Amino acid sequence: MGRVHSFEPLIGTNPGVLILGSMPSVISLQFAQYYGNPRNAFWPIMAELFDIEIGCEYSQRVDQLGRMPVILWDTIKACHREGSLDSDIQKHQLEANDIPSLLNRFSKINLLAFNGATSEKYFNQLVKPNLSSCRAIDFIRLPSTSPANAGMTFEEKLSDWRRLLDYL
Repeated sequence: MGRVHSFEPLIGTNPGVLILGSMPSVISLQFAQYYGNPRNAFWPIMAELFDIEIGCEYSQRVDQLGRMPVILWDTIKACHREGSLDSDIQKHQLEANDIPSLLNRFSKINLLAFNGATSEKYFNQLVKPNLSSCRAIDFIRLPSTSPANAGMTFEEKLSDWRRLLDYL
């Protein structure tokens, strides 16, 4: 696949939480959809947390998420990666999304929630040094919703992801 690029952010209504993935999978890129792999637990978790109907078209899921107080984006804007695994992301020529500008635009964001360890790792390396230290934002790493994270059940992932609701 070579060099891959993430999507534009999905911006909800009056957002208080920014959910950051690492980089869309090959399937997600092919479908041009956040969490497009049907085995990814992201949309089922959103259904449980926000009562989103996930049996509908992707555009309808996006519209529903757009009424929620969250923003969905990725830490990495562009990178070289063969396949879908985060472990395949090549460390040279990484480019981060402009998360500081997004946070400046949406001053009510009080939580950055990382969908897995890779998103958090690259955020800490590429983005965090450029953040203003005068703003109080919490950071939490949630279990990856990827099907590659097979060490946790859906119920265990959902239980951890419920922490988002404390910030809304």
